[in-house]
Amino acid sequence: MTHPDPSVRHTLTEDAMAFVLSTSMCGFGLIMLTHLGLITGQTAGLAVLISYMTGWSFGAVFFVVNIPFYALALLRMGWRFTLKSFVAVGLLSVMTLLLPDLISFDTLNPIAGAAFAGAFIGIGLMVLFRHGGSLGGIGVVALYLQDKTGFRAGWTQLGFDITLMVTAFFVIGGAPIVWSLLGAVVTNLIIAVNHRADRYTGR
Repeated sequence: MTHPDPSVRHTLTEDAMAFVLSTSMCGFGLIMLTHLGLITGQTAGLAVLISYMTGWSFGAVFFVVNIPFYALALLRMGWRFTLKSFVAVGLLSVMTLLLPDLISFDTLNPIAGAAFAGAFIGIGLMVLFRHGGSLGGIGVVALYLQDKTGFRAGWTQLGFDITLMVTAFFVIGGAPIVWSLLGAVVTNLIIAVNHRADRYTGR
């Protein structure tokens, strides 16, 4: 088994490209889900749910919800991870404000939309994780547990997502929750299967 070399780091240009790509993919997935009246998992899903309930902007809610998790990130994961996560959260907040004016859907099947959105978000998160960042919230906890215990980040996130979906059932109803859960399962399966410390050594 190989182990990551902490001296191997991505360049600033590589990180910048990865952060724009990852937040664009996650933002596109979120636009698909909100168009369908669905939610995603993790802290972004919590922010979407609060946005549905209050009418507040997702970008603003998402940014505020993540603030308490920065303290955990700084204490347990270091300033570099915290700074990168802060930047990623800010970028995603901007993406969700810009993309609705650039993209629209005439036809979007809820099952296909949930599955594709889950895939876009899962791949986007994996790119972000591999460049030493996260979208804050439960992602910070999941990555910390994986680093310290080996328990896959995808499984931690899936447990949180199931709890979130049960709560959301009382807000958005039955069928949308089923499709939302499908998207969350796709997202977390991609992360759980592919994001392993022994398979990727970049930082």
